[in-house]
Amino acid sequence: MSSDTLFMPLRRSVFDEVGIDQIYQDIRDTYLANDYPWVVGYSGGKDSTTLLQLVWYALADLTPAQRNKPVYVLSSDTLVETPMIVDYIDTALRQINETAGREALPFDAHKVVPRTTDTFWVNLIGRGYPAPYSNFRWCTDRMKIQPANRFILECVAKYGEVVMLLGVRRAESARRAQAMNSHARKGKNLSYHHDLRGAYVYTPIEDWTADDVWQYLLQTPNPWGGNNRDLAALYQTAQAGECPLVIDKTTPSCGGSRFGCWTCTVVTKDKAMEAMIDAGEEWMQPLVDFRDELAATQEPARKPEIREHKRRNGRVEERDGHFVWGPYTPAFRKHLLRRLLQTQRMVQQGGPDPQMRLITVDELHEIRRLWRTEMQDWEDSVPQIYREIIGEPLPGTTDEHGAFTAREKAVLSRIAQQRGVADELVLKLVDLERQMYGMMRRTAIQSKIEQVLNEDWRPREEVLRTAKTLQDSSHATKPAMPTNGA
Repeated sequence: MSSDTLFMPLRRSVFDEVGIDQIYQDIRDTYLANDYPWVVGYSGGKDSTTLLQLVWYALADLTPAQRNKPVYVLSSDTLVETPMIVDYIDTALRQINETAGREALPFDAHKVVPRTTDTFWVNLIGRGYPAPYSNFRWCTDRMKIQPANRFILECVAKYGEVVMLLGVRRAESARRAQAMNSHARKGKNLSYHHDLRGAYVYTPIEDWTADDVWQYLLQTPNPWGGNNRDLAALYQTAQAGECPLVIDKTTPSCGGSRFGCWTCTVVTKDKAMEAMIDAGEEWMQPLVDFRDELAATQEPARKPEIREHKRRNGRVEERDGHFVWGPYTPAFRKHLLRRLLQTQRMVQQGGPDPQMRLITVDELHEIRRLWRTEMQDWEDSVPQIYREIIGEPLPGTTDEHGAFTAREKAVLSRIAQQRGVADELVLKLVDLERQMYGMMRRTAIQSKIEQVLNEDWRPREEVLRTAKTLQDSSHATKPAMPTNGA
């Protein structure tokens, strides 16, 4: 079956009702109506490709003098996107900039990424955040919303106001239609962004169906040199939808079988990656295996084995009679780093790119810093694990975190145990003094010491015995509800 047959429209299309020339004219009128620069959200999927093509063809018919304000093409990379999609988008962004420059069009493509402190691996392995799930989706804000919004706010600061173009459609879901209907309008086509002051939203394909999208893409050549039939084939291979540019929390998460992060544990199975593997991309199997291992950490029976009994604030927490587990234990974080680096080696050896990195060197250094300062990893495990798995030194490794080693840790731990004091308490206090040493103003050290002393320093076994008694009592009176935390 050809792509044409697969995506043939089954209803009267938007082009029969409006006409493509009128759609182009509407975009031109909106562009010329004010001096606000445009930011087009581009994820590489069918909807955002349709949106960008419409804008491209519409503006190409304006005179050079009329094309007097920039159109930024904005793509977001969480750094854990499915590798094939990353390659596709990187190629498209390069083609967009090259073709726009050659044809003197106002398009300027950019890719935004999360800050190193906000990436998936820094939070999961560095801070020990549990794998995301439906009620604790900590990844979306840090990895998608914040990077895109920083770019938009920079444009607002530079130009005063900006128009954000999104390839969203009411027909995609009732939730999306409701969110779009709730936005107050500014004029005919623009609506106010409910979070970003100075930003307006324009959704040219809001009334299109998926059939309209595919009809347009398969009948209209890609103007920057891409191949829309390759895009259709990618959808067929992965049996997936696209993951849109996310700029607020009303945008639905990818979920289901959509293209998105290969690490996503919000869904039961990554149908898109599994379909790619079935279609011949066997080198991606280690990615699925690692994702499945992450998903398995959400099983209640595993939490006593791999999760801390305290939250990251150092307190033991109970809610509604249920014990709340904290971040991953140091031992399990080290296991995850080993598994990730092993997975990286496997995809480098079996995949199309022998230089592919699943985790960046900057992320490894940030994880190293967090382990040294937050979980008292005086053994300095990150460089050791890297050398063990990769077979070479971690690039850029220095001893900027201090001279304490495993030997000093063992001595302090032995002394603390002899005095009946939690060894982690002593290590934290020593680390705190080292971090504050040499500062001109040390007024905050007393409050920081107090915070450490106020943590719950009961032995883990005692806390878990108390939690079990509490939960047994709760089970006797009402059904148990799973509770998570970090």
